[in-house]
Amino acid sequence: MSSKVKNWLLFLATVTVVVLLAMLGSNITDRKSESQFAYQPQVKIADNDPRNDVWGKNFPRQYESFLETKEMDFSSKHNGNQLKDALAGTPELVVLWAGYGFSKDYNQPRGHYYAVEDIHNTLRTGGPTEEGTGPMPATCWTCKSPDVPRLMNEIGIAEFYKGKWFDKGEQIHNPIGCNDCHDNKTMELKISRPALIEAFQSMGKDINDASHQEMRSLVCAQCHVEYYFNKKEPVEGVPYLTFPWKNGLTVEDAEKYYDDINFSDWTHSLSKTPMLKAQHPGYEIYQQGIHAKRGVSCADCHMPYKTEGGQKFTDHHIQSPLANPANSCQVCHRQDQNELMENVYSNQDKNKEGAHRLEKLLVRAHVEAKKAWDLGATEKQMQPILMDIRHAQWRWDYSVASHGGSFHAPVETGRIITTGIDKAQEARIKLAKLLPKLGFDGEVPYPDISTKAKAQKYIGLDMDKLEKEKENFKETIIPKWLEAAKKREDAMGVQTVSSK
Repeated sequence: MSSKVKNWLLFLATVTVVVLLAMLGSNITDRKSESQFAYQPQVKIADNDPRNDVWGKNFPRQYESFLETKEMDFSSKHNGNQLKDALAGTPELVVLWAGYGFSKDYNQPRGHYYAVEDIHNTLRTGGPTEEGTGPMPATCWTCKSPDVPRLMNEIGIAEFYKGKWFDKGEQIHNPIGCNDCHDNKTMELKISRPALIEAFQSMGKDINDASHQEMRSLVCAQCHVEYYFNKKEPVEGVPYLTFPWKNGLTVEDAEKYYDDINFSDWTHSLSKTPMLKAQHPGYEIYQQGIHAKRGVSCADCHMPYKTEGGQKFTDHHIQSPLANPANSCQVCHRQDQNELMENVYSNQDKNKEGAHRLEKLLVRAHVEAKKAWDLGATEKQMQPILMDIRHAQWRWDYSVASHGGSFHAPVETGRIITTGIDKAQEARIKLAKLLPKLGFDGEVPYPDISTKAKAQKYIGLDMDKLEKEKENFKETIIPKWLEAAKKREDAMGVQTVSSK
């Protein structure tokens, strides 16, 4: 190659490098400029302002990603963000919850965007027609909306819990959002639900000592936990939201807590068992797993960081990590995406297999217990059997109600299911010994509960009546609530930063 050609190649290479460096410098300058002016407050956010769209004027990226929680386009092997009828998929659940609201209606959860809409629509809240009516207490609103801390601040905590679900209906409008987790002045994470603060106090801890990384899980633990309604204290007759954390965060700790105070959520309509209904102990199960022990927070996986322009921010499209494994999982794990997901599915498959076995055992236990009562069994004869059923179903419910348990702590979830199977078998062994003493030999007939409709008929639910009441509620009451909410929020107004 001639020296002339070499010189030209060197010249072109130099020019190319200079151009690329110039482009890189320009890009860095642009990104620094974007980052510098990324946060330009447009409005003044008042204390406890529940309106997510108002917060969104100052934080458009976060707000736009939050709006993506309305999407229903993701489905994993076992779950997703779509509305699925869990009772239709597993009719045994109807019998397990006989006498309780979940036997009427239970759907797999959608995104936070639908929190208020879905509680409006569920048959569990009934079709109340006026103040003081309906099956559910006002406490059931607690985790559904940033209007909750607003209203608690206005009328007091106990007064918020007091009364029926209907009574606070027109006050609760905005779905889970900004005011639930953020301070309006500093934007720091905050705890807006008193039950979590009180739970820490019951364990001798101060939640104010929590680190920022811990807060990235604790804001979720305001709602994704086990809880019950304490009608004895601190205010007699008021269903005060309480976490059973005094003894610790394991399934046995909560069970002992409830047994010690002789608490039950309801009495099973078939077996007459004083039952416990696990809510959604996601945080407690997560605490038993490897990610929690390694300091990984809920937000790390369900709300991973993302970058737009020169700004890094938390993605508020709260969703399953399986919908976004590149940002949620592969930031730490270098394995192939398919390998990571297959590992999760394998754990889920194994635990679901055990859970389904336990469901069938529990249905048989409830049916056989009913037969024993029908044959004249005494309270003394039934007490140890009912306690086994109570503890077995508590473990089943605790394992499945946490939703992500087979990912958060697969070994612990499997252990819980296994101990539940043991207790269900113990209940059936005792029943097998008791029934002959009551004059019955052979196998107790198993009902046809092959569909949701057949199961609901078996336990005596009048679904036509319940559905008509709900439709009337949606047609006559919801429009009034929406109108009242609009008037209230219109009166709140929005003050711009430049306003005096």
